[in-house]
Amino acid sequence: MDNALLARGEENTRLIVQISCVATLGGFLFGFDSGVINGTVDGLKTTFHSSSSQVGFEVASMLLGCALGAFFAGRVADYWGRRSVLIIAAVLFLLSALGAGAAWSSWFFVAARVMGGFAVGAASVMAPAYIAEVAPARYRGRLATVQQIAIISGLFCAFLSNYLLAKAAGVSTGTLWLHQAAWRWMFWMMALPSLLFFASLMFIPESPRYLVVKRRDSDAFAVLEKLYGESEARAKLADIGASLAGDRHRPKMSDLLNKASGKIRPIVWVGIGLATFQQLVGINVVFYYGAVLWQAVGFSENDALLINVLSGALSIGACLIAVVLIDRIGRKPLLWIGSLGMAIALILVTFAFAEAGVDIHGKLVLSPSMGTLALVAANLYVIFFNMSWGPVMWVMLGEMFPNQIRGSGLAVAGAAQWTSNFLITVTFPILLACIGLAGAYGLYAAAAAVSVFFVQRYVHETRGKELEDMEG
Repeated sequence: MDNALLARGEENTRLIVQISCVATLGGFLFGFDSGVINGTVDGLKTTFHSSSSQVGFEVASMLLGCALGAFFAGRVADYWGRRSVLIIAAVLFLLSALGAGAAWSSWFFVAARVMGGFAVGAASVMAPAYIAEVAPARYRGRLATVQQIAIISGLFCAFLSNYLLAKAAGVSTGTLWLHQAAWRWMFWMMALPSLLFFASLMFIPESPRYLVVKRRDSDAFAVLEKLYGESEARAKLADIGASLAGDRHRPKMSDLLNKASGKIRPIVWVGIGLATFQQLVGINVVFYYGAVLWQAVGFSENDALLINVLSGALSIGACLIAVVLIDRIGRKPLLWIGSLGMAIALILVTFAFAEAGVDIHGKLVLSPSMGTLALVAANLYVIFFNMSWGPVMWVMLGEMFPNQIRGSGLAVAGAAQWTSNFLITVTFPILLACIGLAGAYGLYAAAAAVSVFFVQRYVHETRGKELEDMEG
């Protein structure tokens, strides 16, 4: 873009979009790493001779790393920078992909997945935060929502890759190239986007808001000038400086406390609530156990994996709806609509599973009408989630905290999100055995219903507000 235009205050939209897209590659890997496990469950059982409880832990082990990664990413980003954390995540994605595919034992596999979890947790909080810190308020929501499209695209590619590899080998435990099982290649496929992410990060700048916090005002101005032009850069630099603590001290966890009362700031509780409810509705049961779920009601492994591909495609379409609406009607209306839609869809799924019979092998059998209802309602649930809570929660976490506490707030909320994710994932096989699919989905439906009231009462709109105007 011409420098004369930038001098008149017109931002370099092309550059802003380009560097935002690089950050969203972290979201793609977040989705791929989260979804790839879906098609490997049979391989884990066969290779490591794992029991149901062990498989549950192997599937959920990544989430332990995610909680730690999300927590430490926010804190490390306040010391080393947003871009530096994303570079570390790219390296960990690569090492995890290679290690999980090559694992010879359950413990080595879990270690590799926890390493990947660190990367996922870091990318999940830092990519939307980075985008929020470089994008203008008027279309910040749309750019940050692309992060969710990247996540779902990663899930979709993982589901599609799993399906094609399993089909090529006959089953996920069948042998493919180099005499290695298909389930191993499912993990190794992630090495390619990991390398692309790492290489792309070498060409984007550090967040200007982080640079101001580190008292590197000249570096921050140089980045802001490239993004917004000279006059706007000077104004933004002053606004960012004014939004920080009066003594310009380095961000710390104690900033999350209200100095007057000594209590945790209300905005932190809202962030934790948003992060937790996103998982209590059970969305990752579909992502992590989709193949198991549909096989439990009578579909073959290949059909179940194909249904996952369909769900992934619908999710991308739903995210596009969010891109169109998030900066027009706002974050709060989308959350409210999503909560209501998910609650209704989950009630219908629960009803369909409750009406199922049991065959001689103890598996659920749905009638044609109930099978259709379950499939349609489950996909409607996925659509409502991905047009609302999926992208909007991450958008809000990236922008709702004031500059001084953004890293610390993201650390706490991100850890809450992934801890909830872990608990929901690891308890699903237990719920499946104790109260069945109907009982499990009934609990998720109840959480979705409660989230309607949480949004109405506690969530405040952030559409169109500059980051320097966020109140905490």
